[in-house]
Amino acid sequence: MARKKPAKPKKSGFTGKSTAEEVTEGVDLSGKTAFITGVNSGLGLETMRVLAKRGAHIIGAARSLEKATEACQSIEGKTTPVACELSDYDSVVSCADQVRSMQVPIDMLICNAGIMALPKLHQVDGVELQFRTNHLGHFVLVNRLLDAVRVAPAGRVVMLSSSAHRQAPKGGIQFDNLDGEKKYTAWSAYGQSKLANILFAVELARRLEGTNATANSLHPGVIPTNLGRHMSGLVTALFGLVGGVIFKSVEQGASTTCYVAAHPDLDGISGHYFADNNPQKPSAYARNGKLAIRLWEESEKLTRDYL
Repeated sequence: MARKKPAKPKKSGFTGKSTAEEVTEGVDLSGKTAFITGVNSGLGLETMRVLAKRGAHIIGAARSLEKATEACQSIEGKTTPVACELSDYDSVVSCADQVRSMQVPIDMLICNAGIMALPKLHQVDGVELQFRTNHLGHFVLVNRLLDAVRVAPAGRVVMLSSSAHRQAPKGGIQFDNLDGEKKYTAWSAYGQSKLANILFAVELARRLEGTNATANSLHPGVIPTNLGRHMSGLVTALFGLVGGVIFKSVEQGASTTCYVAAHPDLDGISGHYFADNNPQKPSAYARNGKLAIRLWEESEKLTRDYL
C-alpha cells in the first residue's frame, strides 16, 4: 500500500494586513486549551487575548509568575498563569510539570517568546543566550509537553520563527560555535536561533507522522514590540523612518500565529512555514531534513538531563 502523502496547505484568502481577530472570525475554540509562552506583552499578549476571545482556555507563560498573572488578568476569558524562564531549564521543567499536573490535553502549544539581536555575546552554561532561549528552552518545553499535545484530538505545535532565519551563518547551524566564542554577531546569532525554530518544527513534524498532532513554524512580520529592546539606536532609528512601510501592528502580527494555531483550514497540515497567513518557502537550510535531524540530536545532547 502506497504511503499517503502529507497534505499541503492552500492559500488562505487572508493577507499580511489581516488581524488576528479577522483570521479567527467564526472559529469556536470552546473546550480547547492553548499554552503560549511570552504572554506578558506584544504578540503573545494579543495571541492570548484573541484565542481566549474565541473560547480557548489559555495557559499563559511569562518569565515570572507576576508578569504572567498581570497579563492573564488584563484580558477576558479563562486563563491560568505560569512562570517559564526559557534560559533556565529548571524553570522550564517546573513549568512543564505544573502544566502536566493539570491533566488537560493541549490543543495549541505556541512557542512565542524570544530574545533578539543581543549586541554583545551572552552565555548561559556555555551556550549563546539567543540559541539557548529561543531554541533549546522551547525544545525542552515542547518535548516535556508533547504527550499532552498527542492526546488532544488534533494538537498543534506552533513555532514562531522569523524571516531573519535567512541571516543564519554559513552552514545554517554552527554546531562547533554554539557558545559564540569563535565569532559572534548579533543578527547572525539571532538568525541561527530562528532557523533552529523552523528546523525543530520540520523534524518534529516528521516524528509526529501517523498521529493526529502537527507542527509548523511561521514568521509573524516586523512588529514594534519590546522584542527589539536590545537593538542599537541606529537600527531602531532606521526602522522608525520606514515604520509605516515595513512594520505591522501587533494585531496584524499575531494573525499568522492565530491562523496556524487555530484555523480549521490547517487541520492535518504539518512541517510547513507560514508568513502573512499563507504558506511560504523558507531558506534552503530551513528545508534541509538532514540538518533538522542533526539539530535535534545535538539539542538532545545539550539538554538530556532535562528531557
